[in-house]
This record gives sequence, C-alpha cells and structure tokens, in this order.
Amino acid sequence: MTSKCASSLLGFVISVASRWSKRAPLLAVEDKDLGAPSRGERPTLLLPPLAPGDEVAARAAHTELSADGLSFLLDLRDGEPWSSYLERLELLRSGRGGPEGWVPSTFLIAQVGSELVGRTSVRHSLNPWLARWGGHIGYAVRPAFPRRGYATEILRQSLAIARALGVDKVLVTCDEDNAASAVVIERCGGVLGGVAPGEDGSPDKRRYWVEHVRGDRQELSPPN
Repeated sequence: MTSKCASSLLGFVISVASRWSKRAPLLAVEDKDLGAPSRGERPTLLLPPLAPGDEVAARAAHTELSADGLSFLLDLRDGEPWSSYLERLELLRSGRGGPEGWVPSTFLIAQVGSELVGRTSVRHSLNPWLARWGGHIGYAVRPAFPRRGYATEILRQSLAIARALGVDKVLVTCDEDNAASAVVIERCGGVLGGVAPGEDGSPDKRRYWVEHVRGDRQELSPPN
C-alpha cells in the first residue's frame, strides 16, 4: 500500500466516524488518567490503517495472539511481503483479494501514543457464517495491555464506524464463557439476542445486537 492509499483510507475512516458522532471525532480519545501532559497534548487512542512502518510491531502482535489460537492480522499469508499485504487489505475493503465468500471489511489497528495495542475489523455486511457466529466486528487487544480500557474504546469506535458505513443494527459476538468480553459489549450498548451453539466443537457464541452506540470515551491507562 502506498502512503497515498493509507492516507486515503484514514481520511475515509475519520470522515465516516465524525459524521456519526456530532460531539467529537471518535478516533481521538483523551486519556484523562495521565494527568496534565506537556505542550497541551493528551495521549490518544487512534484507529488508523496499517502503514509500512507498522510491520515489526504488527507481526509481533500476530505472533503473540497466535499463541492463544487467535490472529492479529487479517488473512496474513505465509511469506507474504508486507507491501503486498497492505495492498491486499485495501482490496479487502471492497470485498476483493480475500478467500471466497468473504465480505468487504475495514481493518484498522489501535494505537496509544507510539504503542500498537490492538486491532479491529469492521465488516460492511454479513455472510451466513458471520451472521451466526462472527458478527460485524472482530477486535482484539494485545496480551501486554489488559485492563486499560482499550477493548471498550476499540469496540465503541468500531461500532460508530459500522453505523457510519450504513450498518444500522450491529451484531457483535463473543464466546459464551468469555465474561470479560460480554461486559465490554454490554457496556457499549449490546443487547443479548441469544446464544448460538458452537461450530464443530468450538464454544457457544453469545450474540449481541447494538442499535445505539452507548458510553462516553473511555478513561484509558497508559501502555507502560
């Protein structure tokens, strides 16, 4: 992906999120836990697209989550050059370049200051698998950054982006036994619609619907 493509995607995300929230842009979140910062600036949680300079941190995050059977990078292929992967993410946003049956999706990373702390994938529509188990949004926080408010803020911003993309009723799911994720979803306005039996022995999925984004900007803790 060229820097021009990355800037274009970031502009798109900021534009749609800002249209959804009239009170403030949703991609910049004040961190009130840090006290008075220097030069009048507060650290922020941002959801930018991946850029060429993110390769080392993003691959490290992908390895970390892979150890828990999860993934950080969306559909990263073995041996795929970083530049090619960035170009394919842009194609995935329009529903091209992914496995057969994949829907268009916007993949963004979460940053606090210079730290890459998480990621989100906002699906523009649902296929049959997503409609039952996956939902419109898949998000994650790196294991090194628990209990700092990042998961709630990533989901809150992702919901706003989904709504701005035209998704009026957003499906968000989590494993039946994942109490922490359930709390995050409910905090953001999720209403439990039921539980879907797991696929091929996987955990059952709690299915939440969000029609109104709820909650204020999170008071975040610093990465370090």
